[in-house]
Amino acid sequence: MLTSELIRPYLRRRGDRLYVTQLRETDHWQQTAADLIALFHQHRTQPQRAFEAALTNYEADRTDYNIIRGLVKVLKDNADFAPPFTPIAPPELRERLFADGPAFATRDLFHPQTRADRIAAVAAELNVSLAQIEATLFADRPSEYLLTDPGPDWTPIALIARYNLERLRAALYWSDAMEVEIHDNYKDFWRYLKLFKLMFWAQPLTPSGYHVQLDGPISPFVKATTRYGRQFAAFLPALFLSDRWQMTATVRPPQFDQTLEYRLDHTTPLQSHFRASGDYDSRLEADFAAEFADKFGDKRGQWLLTREDEVLLLGDTVMIPDFALTHKRDGRRALIEIVGFWHPEYLRRKIAKVRAAQCHNLLLLVYERVNLASEKLRDVPGEVLYFAGKPVLKDVLAAADRIAE
Repeated sequence: MLTSELIRPYLRRRGDRLYVTQLRETDHWQQTAADLIALFHQHRTQPQRAFEAALTNYEADRTDYNIIRGLVKVLKDNADFAPPFTPIAPPELRERLFADGPAFATRDLFHPQTRADRIAAVAAELNVSLAQIEATLFADRPSEYLLTDPGPDWTPIALIARYNLERLRAALYWSDAMEVEIHDNYKDFWRYLKLFKLMFWAQPLTPSGYHVQLDGPISPFVKATTRYGRQFAAFLPALFLSDRWQMTATVRPPQFDQTLEYRLDHTTPLQSHFRASGDYDSRLEADFAAEFADKFGDKRGQWLLTREDEVLLLGDTVMIPDFALTHKRDGRRALIEIVGFWHPEYLRRKIAKVRAAQCHNLLLLVYERVNLASEKLRDVPGEVLYFAGKPVLKDVLAAADRIAE
């Protein structure tokens, strides 16, 4: 992610609103991006300091170095670096070399052993060359790390787009609160909220969607502001996985003397690099949906099956049932959760959420071979159906009709 120094020049205030300028995909910047990508790849297997030296030469007397360094930051953040192989751990080598105090290039009365003498002695002890000792001495510095994988196959346009997204992200470093309205792709939204450990409060919207409030890094309720700020800003691309959303954050960047409003929504012409969930989490869910579509899809049945379209809010977490059945005539709904995974901890968390939800129109479809006896589900709201090979749709629809609200 971009540092504050790399984002501040591109923050603009218009009245009480904050705007982040975007880098245009001009021929000039596409050529610059192409040059940086090529330069980066040329230094594969070389230490970072070699690339930094080449970058300094490339910048020369250009005045747009701030943008260049921002593009490079994107490249480096998505690449892999690793310390070089050394015959001995660098801290251990330094401990041996410095054990007898300072050593200089020439001897004197108080320092009879020179630097070269000490290096030669340790090299003899370890049976390695003098060059290996010199290379190992500070090999644990980041500047000595080797570029092992330059990352994605960037195109100039893709690199510029990602850099622009990073600009939008970084503006949230100075936010005290964010409000989001989201209308689809709930699962990924809450998955990334949990991944980045953000504090939130949510409530449903009418007729659909959710309003979510999040504490920002400069909120009085946040203690580890730097770490939380990075997580808070890092979350932003999760919004771009949805087709319909809007975000409003209150921010106070240090160069402005007032709190400003920062807005983004689904019309922002950028894409997320976060991985979206697949259509289904398991073959069991996919087969259930396919069989329903085959037998009751289109106009052939009274029920409409939809995937993960309702969120059950449970304080600091949520439960998103796998499916919902909506009656086409009267609008009654039944939620469906398929329990087909056997891991005990998974089952414990699942049932705890079911109990916490207290959702009386929730239908649990439980695979008979999981370790979940009927007595463990005796006090859960809604209804429970066990199945052997696959759920029986006739029984599922009958149960849905009984509990739907």
